[in-house]
This record gives sequence, structure tokens and C-alpha cells, in this order.
Amino acid sequence: MARQPTAAQAAFARQMRVVALVIAGTTLLWLVLGEIGRQYGWEARYAFLIDLAALAAYVWALINAWQLWRKRRDT
Repeated sequence: MARQPTAAQAAFARQMRVVALVIAGTTLLWLVLGEIGRQYGWEARYAFLIDLAALAAYVWALINAWQLWRKRRDT
């Protein structure tokens, strides 16, 4: 019989899924917006803005994944 995860384990798994979705969603959105920008001839400043937004999302995900890794390591 399989054990049910505790509330803390379920919360940890949920937080890691959010981090994974942010990484995957950011990558997909970054690629799509970059291609749309090339097709429609957007100015370089818009591409730069998209790149900065993607970088911010990646940094957020990295910080949160690191914090979750530390929390799991310390328990």
C-alpha cells in the first residue's frame, strides 16, 4: 500500500511544480515573442525588454529553487 505524502511534502512538490512551470512557460513565451517580433519587425528595444523579462523570470525561478533545495536539505 502506498503512503500518502505529508502536508509539507505536498506543499514542497507544489512549489517545485510552480518553479518548473515558470521556467517552461518563460522559455516558451520568450521564443514565441522573439519570433513574432522578428516577423513583424519590432524595434530592438522590444526584444531587449522581452529578454530582460525572461531573465527576471529565470532569476526568480533560480532563487526559489535554491531556497527550496536548502529547505529540503535542512529538514
